[in-house]
Amino acid sequence: MQVDAPTQLNTLRFDNRFVGGLPADPEGENYRRQVPKACFSRVDPTQVPAPRLVAHSHEMAAELGISETEVASDDFVQVFAGNRLIEGMDPFAMCYGGHQFGNWAGQLGDGRAINLGEIVNAEGRRWMLQLKGAGPTPYSRTADGLAVLRSSVREFLCSEAMHHLGVPTTRALSLVMTGNAVVRDMFYDGHPKEEPGAIVCRVSPSFTRFGNFQIHASRGELDVLRKLVDHTIRTDFPELGNPTPDTIVEMYGEVVRRTAVMIVDWMRVGFVHGVMNTDNMSILGLTIDYGPYGWLEDYNPDWTPNTTDAGGRRYRYGHQPQIAQWNLMMLGNAFAPLLEDVAPLQQALDGFSKSCEEGWNTALARKLGFESFRRATDEELKTDLLALLPQVETDMTIFFRKLANIEKATANDADDADLLAPMIDAYYQPENLTDEYRTRFHQWMRRYLARLGEDETPDKVRRERMNAVNPRYVLRNWVAQLAIDKAEEGDFALVNELLELLRHPYDEQPGKEEYAQKRPEWARHRAGCSMLSCSS
Repeated sequence: MQVDAPTQLNTLRFDNRFVGGLPADPEGENYRRQVPKACFSRVDPTQVPAPRLVAHSHEMAAELGISETEVASDDFVQVFAGNRLIEGMDPFAMCYGGHQFGNWAGQLGDGRAINLGEIVNAEGRRWMLQLKGAGPTPYSRTADGLAVLRSSVREFLCSEAMHHLGVPTTRALSLVMTGNAVVRDMFYDGHPKEEPGAIVCRVSPSFTRFGNFQIHASRGELDVLRKLVDHTIRTDFPELGNPTPDTIVEMYGEVVRRTAVMIVDWMRVGFVHGVMNTDNMSILGLTIDYGPYGWLEDYNPDWTPNTTDAGGRRYRYGHQPQIAQWNLMMLGNAFAPLLEDVAPLQQALDGFSKSCEEGWNTALARKLGFESFRRATDEELKTDLLALLPQVETDMTIFFRKLANIEKATANDADDADLLAPMIDAYYQPENLTDEYRTRFHQWMRRYLARLGEDETPDKVRRERMNAVNPRYVLRNWVAQLAIDKAEEGDFALVNELLELLRHPYDEQPGKEEYAQKRPEWARHRAGCSMLSCSS
């Protein structure tokens, strides 16, 4: 593609260290193939007929140094639809492999993602710009490399929602409709249909995945593997110093630590990734690839949003820490050929479970309003609560938010009915609460209130502290689907309203209470609201 440099965006300063320092695919033509001994293939985005901006992140634009005037220009839409390159862009698709649902899948790669290049902003921070849905690449296999509006709305909104929730994540700059019709069989059940096409510009310091290392290790391409590891240490972990066997181990330990932090935050807010393949795991411990994700409505540790995973439920909410550890083990196996002694890798991996447990205990203590986790009392409180919540349909987000309103003085004069009353809105069918459940809940609540009484923190301060970690608003599947329905009709107002709402997920936001409600009955089994597929 010829570089057509629009004046509006020429202030973006491209560095492109990834393509400048790593082995490239020597084949210049864009056709599906195996790509050995290369970290990437250069490829241009596919031209689209009628790009139209749906929404953009004001914060991400500012971070990149793009003004709101520039966002409103035709230059911006054309560039981030893939129709036009600006000076310094060097588009490419990454080569990587991965374990999918526990099985080695061989070469995968950026099948519908095209990286435009790396920029360094005014503060010296590095950002990779990537278009998802920008057309086929050598890694597209039998697919077309495109994306549809429904999945793109979900990816765009959730990327930004997770950031504002405080969860480590890749970001999203823009969402553009392409004017193309894209054929998809949403549930792979023989009912394909045309859907509007769209492109999300994803942004991250790096899009390097566990699978980037796995593919070269699996092929015995140790020279390429070493170059990629060295590049990653120098670019993404410069604080570790020059690449050596010791810094490889240190980098791995940092990946283990960051991944644990990410998983704890997922669990804290009730997020389920849905497809935790090793090619969907970021080397930086960021949430990446928002495909068939979901948010717990009722607290169910066995729930997965992914129809493909409906049988085995490998990627269910409660199993995410174990899957992350397994994925990290696969990453360690990829690093192992570069080291004479792999014992330090195992030692680093062994710390994952402890990091997750300690992180989850700390997170749950904060969700419950405690200053810190006291194992002597809080372990039993935690265990009993997490056993109680799934017994009836209990909205996780609403439950913890309502819990913040409980006052310690309630323990002195409240009868059992008074203990349950403040929490009743968290239940989907409160009329079905059994006597046995009520008894167990009352017992738990009295122990909880007694534990709160051991802290001298005033109720008001504790409430503020709890509300800072227990969101009022998350991107509920049914709410996202409402925005998708409107967007497919050409009305983008709800997408932008939700984007603004999700910028402040811990605030009450009067007038927006409808988006914090429990899942309505019509959404219980509706496509896009209950479970989703990988089809996008």
